[in-house]
Amino acid sequence: MTKAVLITGASGGIGSAMVKAFAGAGWRVIATDKKGQNGDAFIAEDIGVFATDAARLDDFAKKVRANLDGAPLASLVNNAAVQRLGRLDKLNAGAIAETFNVNVVAPMLLTKTFLPELEAARGAIVNIGSVHAQSTKQEFSAYATSKAAIHGLTRALAVDLGPKVRVNTLAPAAVETPMMRAGFEGKEDALKELENAHPAGRIATPEEIAKIAVFLASDDAAFMTGSTVYADGGVLSRLHDPA
Repeated sequence: MTKAVLITGASGGIGSAMVKAFAGAGWRVIATDKKGQNGDAFIAEDIGVFATDAARLDDFAKKVRANLDGAPLASLVNNAAVQRLGRLDKLNAGAIAETFNVNVVAPMLLTKTFLPELEAARGAIVNIGSVHAQSTKQEFSAYATSKAAIHGLTRALAVDLGPKVRVNTLAPAAVETPMMRAGFEGKEDALKELENAHPAGRIATPEEIAKIAVFLASDDAAFMTGSTVYADGGVLSRLHDPA
């Protein structure tokens, strides 16, 4: 039987790769993003509003269910995220609230909303985390804290929802998305330095991250729950010191 997956942030570099990877693995993909379009079953939505607008969440859920086309909703991939950079004294309350509404609150509410379907399918949730949950750098306080929360949420939900629903985190390091490339335009030396910071000698491709997401959602990962998979090219294993 064909299974369905809901992927948030589906128009970005990693999201687009996941839409293709899940579809290629035979899943019915329901994709959502606040802009763009990706796939036949696409729902335009800003999931950050769910934190303050329950009616909007209910309407979104109806649209998702209408697009299942008889397939059981067996996976939720919480991929959408915002990254507002700046020292804490430069971040306003709106930027902090937006970060947590999109990166943390929305995944919790989506899980709660679709829990009946996920439990019935004995499904799997894949939360997209980040190496910033473990090691970060200046001006990432809002983003890094939100990702640390997602990693904690994964462990809590694995305990709370087991054995009916598995929950895992996929935490990438740098990924070569169009947005990332645009940020390094004209800065080839800086990009090379970033690549070399990873013991793998390069950064990840979106397709590599997408394949791991498909694995975590599949029955091949049936004994994995509460886990964080770091797809980091070894960057968290390297000690950076002045010596």
